[in-house]
Amino acid sequence: MKSNHKILFLFILQLIAVNTLFSQNHPNLIMTKEGVENIRNSEDKAPIFEKVLEATKEEVDADIASGIHVPIPKDMAGGYTHERHKKNFFVLQKAGNLYQITGDEKYAVFIRDVFLEYAKMYPTLGLHPTMKSYATGKIFWQCLNDANWLVYCSQAYDAIYDFLTEKERENLEKNLFRPMADFISLENPKFYNRIHNHSTWGNAAVGMMGLAMNDEELIQRALYGLKDDGLDNTMLDNDGGFIKVEGQSKAGFFAQLDFSFSPDGHFTEGPYYLRYAMTPFLLFARSLANNRPDLKIYEYRDGILEKSIYSLLYESDAQGRFFPINDAQKGMSWNSREVVAAVDIAYLDFGNDPMLLSIAEKQGKVTLDEAGFKTASDLAKGLAKPFQHKSIAYSDGAEGKHGGLGILRADNADGEEICVLAKYAAHGMGHGHFDKLSYSLYDEDGEVIQDYGSARWVNIDQKGGGRYLPENHSYAKQSIAHNTLVINETSHYEGEVKAAEAHHPDQYFFDVSNPNVQVVSAKEIYAYPDAKMHRTLVLLKDENFRNPLLIDVFRVESEKENQYDLPTWFQGHLLSANFDYAAQTERLTTLGNGHGYQHLWEEASGKSSGDGNQVTWFTHLNDGGGQVRGKFFTLTTSSIPNDELIFARAGANDPNFNLRHDPTFIQRRKAKSTVFASAVESHGVYNPVSEIPLSPFSGLKSVEVLHDSKEYTVVQITHQTGKTWTLAIANQDASAKSKHKVNFGKEKLEWTGVFELIIDNK
Repeated sequence: MKSNHKILFLFILQLIAVNTLFSQNHPNLIMTKEGVENIRNSEDKAPIFEKVLEATKEEVDADIASGIHVPIPKDMAGGYTHERHKKNFFVLQKAGNLYQITGDEKYAVFIRDVFLEYAKMYPTLGLHPTMKSYATGKIFWQCLNDANWLVYCSQAYDAIYDFLTEKERENLEKNLFRPMADFISLENPKFYNRIHNHSTWGNAAVGMMGLAMNDEELIQRALYGLKDDGLDNTMLDNDGGFIKVEGQSKAGFFAQLDFSFSPDGHFTEGPYYLRYAMTPFLLFARSLANNRPDLKIYEYRDGILEKSIYSLLYESDAQGRFFPINDAQKGMSWNSREVVAAVDIAYLDFGNDPMLLSIAEKQGKVTLDEAGFKTASDLAKGLAKPFQHKSIAYSDGAEGKHGGLGILRADNADGEEICVLAKYAAHGMGHGHFDKLSYSLYDEDGEVIQDYGSARWVNIDQKGGGRYLPENHSYAKQSIAHNTLVINETSHYEGEVKAAEAHHPDQYFFDVSNPNVQVVSAKEIYAYPDAKMHRTLVLLKDENFRNPLLIDVFRVESEKENQYDLPTWFQGHLLSANFDYAAQTERLTTLGNGHGYQHLWEEASGKSSGDGNQVTWFTHLNDGGGQVRGKFFTLTTSSIPNDELIFARAGANDPNFNLRHDPTFIQRRKAKSTVFASAVESHGVYNPVSEIPLSPFSGLKSVEVLHDSKEYTVVQITHQTGKTWTLAIANQDASAKSKHKVNFGKEKLEWTGVFELIIDNK
């Protein structure tokens, strides 16, 4: 009997220890008591933090003065009720931070009173009247936005938890917070129990509110998902984009970490959506780190969250704008509120990397919490170091075996960057595009050869309430909208998501060991049943070129004759071409009937003589300092007789003018196996004030395919001076140690490794 009493006593001690470890000590999510005290008592100067603090006071005070606004939901994104409720959750979160930092109870009173209004309204709400989503919300038109609301409002609730009476907390948790958490999860498993950025928001919303309420059931539901969601186990549901997996964690936050990222941190939906998903990933992770240190969330998957932050930063151009691959709105950059928070949290929690301070300095803002204060104070101490973009390859897929991205970067003599993004990644779930082996080209100022991104006007009410437009599927996702090969006017995988998700390209090799000759190469053998594609991109830095030169070798192998279209979506105004073409000056026709071709106006076409083609364009770009300068670019391509050369423009069959009217140059060829070889040169600038062009003409004379077989491809680039660069590629052996020999005509090449670039100074 005494033994049983001893066991019971020890068990009680264990419970006390656990409850002490995870006891409620508010604030305890993003802000902590210790962090608040550090902010209040620190003597460090933090001017950016102080500036943000004053601006936030002004914003929140103005909203408090305007009264409480909790309208009955009715609008899509961009409409009044949607934007008002969205503003509410941002303001409430900021008011909570102000209450903790300043101690002024007017902010706590405001949060309490707004929450009480929501607690009156929420039990009366049915589904949002729009009924336009696969998972319709209550406050918003989709559950995703309801989850956003709960993520931010959980922080506000945490901030005023001790200010509220027990009766007020019971009311809010019974009538608002717990019902909303249950609605997002239990009542919407199709939204909640998947691998997707939407579900990450749902998991974080339920989990953060669970931590704020000390509700263990909600916390477990957030970490591990719903045990029995009633959904089938197919990898992709009918709405597209939501992976359901079996294994260690089939749903919930741990599953998001398991399956959304490759081992090196690349997010399979792309950087635009990682920027958006970074908020729930990091906010919930930090909340767990502060409350459940036993989970060691920052160490999970070998520090996957830290890796993901750096992958996000590296997948951007020289101005910090994210590469718009897959569904993405252009212009999204480091300056977004999500990345501000990510940089600050990363700086505080992942080792005080001084390069992150330089990004914070460019952002000009920080978060109103201990992470933001630490970032601002260390920035004021002069600890920042410039963030260094670098050439890097990222794998894709949870195990890193589903292709990836290759990023090549090189500077000119003035330190201005040329960057090539090669995309050979997995499809990207429902947000993926059919653009295997596509590439984009950037210089210091922005896009030179573009990826369209998505057909969507985010939060613009006049454009479908901010949703994806029909043209996103019919055009923006299709292969012809990208810089990649299209066969027989049919998109890769015939434009079918499930087929595209089942396969992926593979990296053939990636070599940036020589900063003057950087190479990425990848293969795609499943996009078309009767063709195999292989693309190699070389970024060449040479004194004969003002800027690094891009060399592109696109090889396709097929047993039957096909029509091949290789578009180049150049940014700017066409200046000249070295071939004759007939322009359609009176009436335009579309280039085709489907797979995106129905959205292209054919503006002009000509035939190649087989001597090679050149197209030069001009663009005005901002140099980052408020000055406008023009730039000259030339595409030089190899050709064979009767290649059709087409100038086209997006915008056909677009009655609502949803598409940008972007220009493209398409090289069309009918052949079996063939090689498209080309080079893109940035060669001149133009000052619109002095009106003087410098180097407006290309320095290249030609690009020729000297040899092609299953084993080897040899391409030669010739300068106007007679200097040549001969690129030899081993098509079947990517070993760095293998020896190769190829004979063609009177020429013989021998080399070791997968490729060789031979420079001949004639």
